[in-house]
Amino acid sequence: MADGQPLWGYPEVAAHLGISVQAARSRKSRGSLPAPDDTTVPDRPRWKPATFRTGSPSAEESAAIYTASTQTFRSD
Repeated sequence: MADGQPLWGYPEVAAHLGISVQAARSRKSRGSLPAPDDTTVPDRPRWKPATFRTGSPSAEESAAIYTASTQTFRSD
């Protein structure tokens, strides 16, 4: 990048969030990840580390949000 910041691909994003690479890809396709900072290479989105460090939920918070959003509620 022109500003000298490194860019993260799926492996780095996954490691930062404490999830698998496949889970990171899935979250991107569902719109659960921030918009990539660089999309110049097709099918290889990349993010600045700061994108995940400023106001984004921690891995634990993300997991709790995901778990809550996938629970099935029954009314007995």
